[in-house]
Amino acid sequence: MSLKVEKLEHNMAKLTIESPAEDLEKAIQGVYLKQKGKINIPGFRKGKAPRQLIEKMYGPEVFYEDAANDLINKAYADALKETEEKIVSRPQIEVVQIEKGKPFIFTAEVALKPEIQVGKYKGVKVEKINTEVKDAEIEDKLKEEQSRNARKVDVTDRAVKDKDVVNIDYSGSVDGEVFAGGTAEGQELEIGSHSFIDTFEDQIIGKNIGDEFDVNVTFPEDYHEKSLAGKPAVFRVKLNGITENVLPEIDDDFADEVSEFSTLKEYKEDIKNKLKKSKEDEAKKIKTDQALKAIVEDSEMDIPQAMIDTEAEQLIQNFANRFRYQGFSLEQYMQFTGMTVDKLKEDMTAQAKLNIETRLVLEAVAKAEKMEASEEELEKELGDIADQYKVEKDKVRGILGEEEVENIKLNIAMQKAADFIVDNSKEDAKKKAEIPEDGEVIEKKSAPKKRSAKKKDEDAKED
Repeated sequence: MSLKVEKLEHNMAKLTIESPAEDLEKAIQGVYLKQKGKINIPGFRKGKAPRQLIEKMYGPEVFYEDAANDLINKAYADALKETEEKIVSRPQIEVVQIEKGKPFIFTAEVALKPEIQVGKYKGVKVEKINTEVKDAEIEDKLKEEQSRNARKVDVTDRAVKDKDVVNIDYSGSVDGEVFAGGTAEGQELEIGSHSFIDTFEDQIIGKNIGDEFDVNVTFPEDYHEKSLAGKPAVFRVKLNGITENVLPEIDDDFADEVSEFSTLKEYKEDIKNKLKKSKEDEAKKIKTDQALKAIVEDSEMDIPQAMIDTEAEQLIQNFANRFRYQGFSLEQYMQFTGMTVDKLKEDMTAQAKLNIETRLVLEAVAKAEKMEASEEELEKELGDIADQYKVEKDKVRGILGEEEVENIKLNIAMQKAADFIVDNSKEDAKKKAEIPEDGEVIEKKSAPKKRSAKKKDEDAKED
């Protein structure tokens, strides 16, 4: 095999790969041996027709396509080992020459890993994020745990009230006709959960066990069953039973029951520490994203489209796999959400470009700061992988292969680079944000103030 590399614009390259004529002949003969049993030639038993006769009847090209595929797979893999270029996309293959007795020649157009002129990565400005834990947040966590540990108690001496769980039989009708799916017995329903349409739950409040009554509702205009959308309905309801949640007292006994702590004070302190850690982790992630975005904007790199397309294809494949593990297909997800193939590709392409830009920046910073994975760090990562997949640690390297081990080492170095960037960033006191419990950052904005000429000069010097 011979290889010629031609550099193209925008970090693309054309590889011209040539295999000798004898390799083509071996490939054609191999395809013939695999396929002869499927070919019928009059006068010969299946699988017994000579290759020359088959080629005479169907043309010498009859085995070319499969032979070319076999040769391309092997020759391209050999070319990847031979070249020093860092190829970062799937190849676009074009057969140049395929003819018996002559060398087999094909080209592979590929993207090359782009060089990067990394921008300023020390002292990057990020938002100042408040990670203080408020007493109300601790109380909310306590109430969540309290709700999880509530006892269900049967109620017999009063009518239904909000938050009760009722057991009902019901039969729904529209225009006097019972409709499919509108009938149930022994259905449990939490009042106030808005599980049922319109004011269904509200109309049960005040009723007693044994009561039979009508509930009048109207289906929403956008109801999924089109035959019922926008129509008034009557449900005949019978109330079978009522239960209520009895919440435990939040005290030392409660803390001892639901946690490893014997006092409420210790339990609340643990909740506070966990909330603090969570907020600090989220703040670090946000600062990292902000800093990397700023560095990317300040850096120069020419990313070939083929590299972005390859990354986007991988993202879509990973996305589809996650749904497959959950028992859904990508097509079902699109039906449920209204997502289109074009919109998904557009979103994934934007994410792919950002992923590549971020990776290139982190690799550049790691290289500039001489950051590498230590043997201890690598062993820890391999140990984690062994634990996750339940395999022996000393077998992990062999299973992963040297290339994947090198990728793990690179990922460790990139994480060090990300930590370095955040540790050396500067918090912008003018831009403040808080992390509420849902994790979204809320920026505190104040009215803009005019800056004096002196202040402008000071800010410029600071930058």
